[in-house]
Amino acid sequence: MSAEDKYPAESGRRRFVKGVVGGATLAGLGVTGTLSVQSLTTPAGAGGGPVTAKVIELLDGPAPRGMPQIPIEIDDEGYIKGVWPEVQTETVEGVEVEVAREEIGGVAYSQEWFQYCGQQSYEGLDPNFDSDNYFKADSGSAYEWQSQMKDEGDRFNVSDFDDYEEWGNGIGSDGVGKPATGTWRSEGAESVIPIAILRSPLIEEAAQDNEWLEASTDQGVMAYINKCTHFCCVPGYKQTEESLRYDAEDGVYCQCHQSVYDPFSIVDALYISLPRPD
Repeated sequence: MSAEDKYPAESGRRRFVKGVVGGATLAGLGVTGTLSVQSLTTPAGAGGGPVTAKVIELLDGPAPRGMPQIPIEIDDEGYIKGVWPEVQTETVEGVEVEVAREEIGGVAYSQEWFQYCGQQSYEGLDPNFDSDNYFKADSGSAYEWQSQMKDEGDRFNVSDFDDYEEWGNGIGSDGVGKPATGTWRSEGAESVIPIAILRSPLIEEAAQDNEWLEASTDQGVMAYINKCTHFCCVPGYKQTEESLRYDAEDGVYCQCHQSVYDPFSIVDALYISLPRPD
């Protein structure tokens, strides 16, 4: 069966298969597009500096780069958690600092991926913050299925997304992926880290021949920090009909300033990670 027959143009699905699964960005072939470098604005603190992160690709709008992906794992009972890197002590310019960093799927994964938008001061990004690392449901979700099934603080199970190949909410195409919103490493903390989870057949398919995606996703489930890199707003995947005006109905759309991201395209972004305050 040809791609034209399998994914008719009117479904909107074919566009993603051609542009995502067939793209070099998911093949791990390096940085796609212009690298975004932002200036270091905090003069002192722990860690920080130039870092290359895996991000969901920025397609349009004023944001400087994509939002960082969170590697995930699924436990024996099916509950989904974010992988937190191993904590190690490093000497930076003569000062010893603790940094959470390890290699996953051939990629240097670090807590510094998430040190932007003030998150560098969040308790959850302290390398030794006491957390079970499971993703927890937030309050007031924009998704009806989540509001009906989950209370704030409930963990997400892969079975919650069993209908991911058919799910739809009237925005964009059905069957592209089923989302959820929540928090990560935020137990008892004043500032919570917002995340989004997505289970998609496109992610599942792309991970079959990609070392990073094979290591950082599972059963088509992926996650990312849900904080726009522009002015730190919280974007949405299939949350508003306004996204259709910006060809973002099957992507992640930030309605504050119209930045658009593609959660099915994972690329490298080089930027300056802000240091955690002393």
